Amino acid sequence: MHLDEIFFKIMIYLLAAVISVPLAKKIGLGSVLGYLIAGIVIGPFALELVGSDGEGVMHIAEFGVVIMLFIVGLELHPSMLWRMKRLIFGLGGMQIGFTALIFALITAFFWLNTAQAITTGLVLALSSTAIVLQTLSEKGMLQTRGGRHSFSVLLMQDISVVPIFAIIALLASQIVTDTPIGDDEVVNGWQQLLIIVGAVGIIIVGGRYLAHYIFKLIAETGLRELFTATALLLVIGIAVFMDVVGLSPALGTFLAGVVLANSEYRYELEDNLEPFKGLLLGVFFISVGASINFDLLFENWQLIVVVLLIVVGVKLLVLFALGKLFKLEKSHNMLFTFSLAQAGEFGFVLITFASQNDIYDDYTAGILLIVVALSMLITPVLFIINEHIIQPRIHETKYTKVEVWEDNGHPVIIAGFGRFGQVLGRFLVANGIKVTIIDNNPHNVDYLKKFGYKVYYGDITRKDMLESAGAAKAKTLIVAMSERHQVDKLVELAQKHFSHLKLIVRAEDIAHELALQNKGVEAHRQSIFDSAIQLGVNALSSLGYSKYQSFRSALTFKHLDKRFMKNLQQRYSKDDPHFLMETRKFSEHLENILLMQQKHPYQEMDCAWDTDSLIEEARENEEVKPKK
Repeated sequence: MHLDEIFFKIMIYLLAAVISVPLAKKIGLGSVLGYLIAGIVIGPFALELVGSDGEGVMHIAEFGVVIMLFIVGLELHPSMLWRMKRLIFGLGGMQIGFTALIFALITAFFWLNTAQAITTGLVLALSSTAIVLQTLSEKGMLQTRGGRHSFSVLLMQDISVVPIFAIIALLASQIVTDTPIGDDEVVNGWQQLLIIVGAVGIIIVGGRYLAHYIFKLIAETGLRELFTATALLLVIGIAVFMDVVGLSPALGTFLAGVVLANSEYRYELEDNLEPFKGLLLGVFFISVGASINFDLLFENWQLIVVVLLIVVGVKLLVLFALGKLFKLEKSHNMLFTFSLAQAGEFGFVLITFASQNDIYDDYTAGILLIVVALSMLITPVLFIINEHIIQPRIHETKYTKVEVWEDNGHPVIIAGFGRFGQVLGRFLVANGIKVTIIDNNPHNVDYLKKFGYKVYYGDITRKDMLESAGAAKAKTLIVAMSERHQVDKLVELAQKHFSHLKLIVRAEDIAHELALQNKGVEAHRQSIFDSAIQLGVNALSSLGYSKYQSFRSALTFKHLDKRFMKNLQQRYSKDDPHFLMETRKFSEHLENILLMQQKHPYQEMDCAWDTDSLIEEARENEEVKPKK
């Protein structure tokens, strides 16, 4: 294929996505259905803009599924997996077991032999992780009880891909060929088991002890594109490594994601890989649409429709029964049931693997591939049926109203954890406040880990990073960074995209503080202000002032400074002569008020807060400056 032809194909795929997805979302079909329709339109059935290369493109696009599972793994702490063990291994295991058994019995009853029936049952027991997770996320349903149960089953299905491969290989070697297992096969089996254990151990040990130093070294360069390249290298390297040892690349990257879930670099990894995941998944879905063999479909449409209805119907019944068994409310159970009623993208891989091992003939493999593709194609329609037909008829609380199943966010995000941020963070943590800390200095991140802080590496002035840190759920964003341009950039970003956040900002100086006021930031303070005032208190004490007088003078100064800063806000400009005049007047007012306060050291009032009388007295005596 010539270079100009490659660019033409790329242009066709991107153009199809750009046109179809916005139209599909506009009429409420979702992005996944838009991608699938785009694939059908540009495929051999319609415009014939892509043809025999569709399968090769799909193999490349399957890397999007691999990246997606890596990102899913990053979101899963091992402790969370343990807490969810009942749903993952209980509900997920039962779904795979019952569904595979029913499909195996049905297909064995009709025309498939034992090996084909078992393989078909295992293939059809899986659901589409890519479609379901993306659709649930787009619709905001992933954080509901129904979404939680769907996610748990999908997770168990992804984990089960490796043993399913092993079962298919065993069926190919024993049942299809009707040859007994000899000593050599047993030895090879043990060797393969040791290789699998070794590969998993390498990923766990490498992710736990080696990845940190690699990411730290890359982060020190300050080159974002190098960090992106490293993230891609990590995922591709693990995928290739797992493929070489005969394991699922998706499972390997998922396991690596789980291992790195506690890493301080998890947010940066996720944000750098997210665009590649979205793009490749889109190409994958387009390839699925383009790969549908419509000649075979039209020749056997009655059979395919019957098989498709059986597949969806059986899965709906099994899922609904399991939801009832696990005591899901009706609305959540309907979401859970309709979410997972399709076959999955791993079905394409498993069917191809079974064909290569002579379990399936071309005709059977072709029929199953069409059924899998069509079931994925109608998944958005199933969501629409549930959302617009089923749910309105359910009178109990809707799934959009239920409590969040797993809240990984904290109420406070601290951007920048240098000397200033550390003091502030220690104060909040000491008061029982949960904080998410982001810093862009890898040395700082590494150093603070030794003291038990959970600090993540990343550039929080990016919207995706701020979103990953939990800005949508957080209540307060504390900007403790020292660089003014970074502070201003983050403030503008937060005000534009996360307007609900209460901003507490570290200002560089008075001018910066006034600029923040003009931007609508209410809570701000110069980083050195309070420490300088405290040293001033010590200076007054050293000059013979009582501790009471020194402390009260500091409180009065802080209070009046805040009050006058509000008055100066409207006149803020370095070249405005009125601003300079007001600043000088403020200094004179402040001096007069504090001197007046010294004349009444034991006055029965809290002069540090109620200063109106002192201000009035200072104005009356402004012409005659009091002497010490």
